[in-house]
Amino acid sequence: MDTARVEFLKRLLSTPGPSGDEVAAARVWREEARQFADNVRADVSGNSFALLEGKGPRVLLAGHIDEIGLMVSYVDENGFLSFGAVGGWDAQVLVGQRVRLLGHAGEVIGVIGKKPIHLLNHEERGQASKIERMWIDIGANSRDEALERVRVGAVGVVDAPLYELPHGRIASRSLDDRVGAFVVLEALRLLSEDRPAASVAAVATTQEEITFAGASTAAHSFDPQIAIAVDVTFSTDHPESDKQQYGDVKLGGGPVLSRGSANSPLVYARLVEVAEREGIPYSVQITPRYTGTDADAIHKSRGGVATGVVSIACRYLHSPNEMVQLSDVEQAARLIAAFVRSVGGEAEFIPE
Repeated sequence: MDTARVEFLKRLLSTPGPSGDEVAAARVWREEARQFADNVRADVSGNSFALLEGKGPRVLLAGHIDEIGLMVSYVDENGFLSFGAVGGWDAQVLVGQRVRLLGHAGEVIGVIGKKPIHLLNHEERGQASKIERMWIDIGANSRDEALERVRVGAVGVVDAPLYELPHGRIASRSLDDRVGAFVVLEALRLLSEDRPAASVAAVATTQEEITFAGASTAAHSFDPQIAIAVDVTFSTDHPESDKQQYGDVKLGGGPVLSRGSANSPLVYARLVEVAEREGIPYSVQITPRYTGTDADAIHKSRGGVATGVVSIACRYLHSPNEMVQLSDVEQAARLIAAFVRSVGGEAEFIPE
């Protein structure tokens, strides 16, 4: 992946955008999209659209731009902040983390605190940490001082910087699923250089971690016949993984294709065919009940949408240090662009 693309990805990952408050990250995405898309816009749900106009079927490429985060629920008389989770946190990873809150007067840095281990009794030491027994310390001495910077309802993210690791790997917060929003835009960039017959909308969707609202409204308004949802998925190339249950999914193994549930079998078969023709490595992960991605909302929009899921293998999901390999990201964008170019008409994906 060239330097300019990596720098854009870094900028996107470093911009806070918890579910329901994605506006800053979405602006970064739209600014990049304006360099090559025919039309760029936002909607009332906060979704960002980048379109290539064509005369063929409508194809939607969706990657959600929101990330899990925190929301302030109470400020006590000493200026400590209670908080709730935005999305699905494992509370154990929050202890001692620095956080970046989006205060009304600017960003505010704080630290997540809990009772120190030295003061825990034997019974307490064996208990899992709970968000209800943590707090955020922003260095304030009183409630009034804290409220000058942060109010109840303020959101934030873990303040974890991005690090580049060997083998083209990066560790960062917000890879779930800022990297998916990146992939769909990169696929659109490739398509702008060799335009398909289809009309294509790359969409950075909102609120996937809490409601799937962005995917629902985006699919309804664009009314696609075909869609690809791009997300991360858990890899099984680390200790304590279960390949028998979750498949052989590894960093560097190429994009991961989902089979089952919200996935059209015809879209899945075409993705496999295109990957093999283009020499793109891939792995398969089953989703027999649901995908846990925007596809669960998109495939049942209006009269139905032929939908597929392309994922990026990721370690340490829903933590401050998620990890992916950039070659997988690049190959996913290539696969999606080649898939879109292969589409001749919507009837190709109607089972007979």
